Amino acid sequence: MKERAVVIGAGFGGLSAAVTLAAKGWKVTVLERQLHPGGKLQRITEAGYTFDRGPSTITMPHVFRSLYKLAGEDMEDYVQLYELEPRVRNVFADGRVVDLSRDTGFMQEQLAAFSPEDALRYPGFMAEAALLYDLSEKQFLNRLLLSWRDKISPAVVRDLLRVRPFLSLQQLLQRYFRHPHTLAMLGRYATYVGSSPFQAPAIFAMLSHVESQGGVFGVRGGTYKLVEGLASLAQRLGVQIITGTEVTQISVVNGTVEGVETAQGFYPAKTVIAGGDMLSINRLLLPEEVRPGMSNDRIAAYEPSLSGLVTLAGVRRQYTGLLHHTVFFPEYYEPEFKDIFTHRRPPQQPAVYICYSGYSESGMAPEGGSNLFILTNAPYLSAATDWSEETAAYAGRVFAVLAGHGINGLEQAEVLHHYTPQNIADDTLAHRGAIYGISSNSVRQTFFRPGNRSNNVKGLWYVGGTTHPGGGTPVVSLSGRLVGEFIAKHM
Repeated sequence: MKERAVVIGAGFGGLSAAVTLAAKGWKVTVLERQLHPGGKLQRITEAGYTFDRGPSTITMPHVFRSLYKLAGEDMEDYVQLYELEPRVRNVFADGRVVDLSRDTGFMQEQLAAFSPEDALRYPGFMAEAALLYDLSEKQFLNRLLLSWRDKISPAVVRDLLRVRPFLSLQQLLQRYFRHPHTLAMLGRYATYVGSSPFQAPAIFAMLSHVESQGGVFGVRGGTYKLVEGLASLAQRLGVQIITGTEVTQISVVNGTVEGVETAQGFYPAKTVIAGGDMLSINRLLLPEEVRPGMSNDRIAAYEPSLSGLVTLAGVRRQYTGLLHHTVFFPEYYEPEFKDIFTHRRPPQQPAVYICYSGYSESGMAPEGGSNLFILTNAPYLSAATDWSEETAAYAGRVFAVLAGHGINGLEQAEVLHHYTPQNIADDTLAHRGAIYGISSNSVRQTFFRPGNRSNNVKGLWYVGGTTHPGGGTPVVSLSGRLVGEFIAKHM
């Protein structure tokens, strides 16, 4: 008889775990409360415009490819990626533009236009970013740290000290660069894990290497094709994916998981993998008495990551200044993070990111139109911000920023939808509407995240942005694969 597992949530972590276990011969059922798999990544189509609402910057394709390889399949039979060069366009308040490129010489030329000193130091910084990535991949990204013995092993401690955990990303950048444009462009990588460059550890400088040298990729047909590919692979392996079905309780008897309850019935399993937000899973699906190590007070003590306001704009015009990925920076970058993490309010002067997949691929919008995914950082849910009142004002500030750069006419878009932190929480049960789980604004929350294996309930596992190894689409997918491989080998 095959071993049986139930996976809660059909996001990248849950699907990756399901594919891994099924490839190892397990019988797997995935239960998803939304009508479609994908978690925070969903496809929206309206009036001829196609949008991906959710993750849009795709890196580390080897992570996704490894899941297909486990199953003896080629990813290209399911999903086609194409590399973007330049990777991202960075536009600054004074009109300067830097297009992120794999070409170090080209990067130096662009930086030299406003800071010859920063241009000279760029290769040295990139060498350090590559070293940080190598150390991270060796000790953190590709292995589970299930016990304190794992976390404090001599090799892990040695390499942890080498990544200078008590140095912030901003402090590391200031060892190389002086100009605010360079600092903002490279500091923004902290937001990829829902954090502030002024608080997050220097390890996240590695993302400069991941993007510039590893590559940024588009997905033919839209980013949601990644979800469709994994779902198709899972089903081909025999995984049952049931959508529109919400888990209401994880059944625990004598400290051991027995399965999950839903409105449609009980699903028995001695192994349950929670692919949703692990803080919400504990708070909503487990009685507090069975999780003494994850009490409600302990949950409240974690700082959530930043959230975001997403605007989907289908506009019957095109904008020559946009690439596939474009970021517009304010004159001063630090106040955005003080607004978010200190005052817990929408920033007064936000950086604005646009994904315009129609730049790379025709058919994503009607003739002469643009499908714009516009994302600005926002605070996690708190009493300080009522999104029923704040959305219009914040969107207005975002539109004003873009109008200042020639991105006009958004108010008259043929399709216009705002998606707030409250919507994220309602649809995905993300704890306090956070996009990336908990923040990485401290050493503890970066390097000692909640474990993938429950300390309280035997047979209960967690994957996703709050657990090891952290947030971001490829890293969440890694957590699912690592957990699936461990369970298949040891359980």
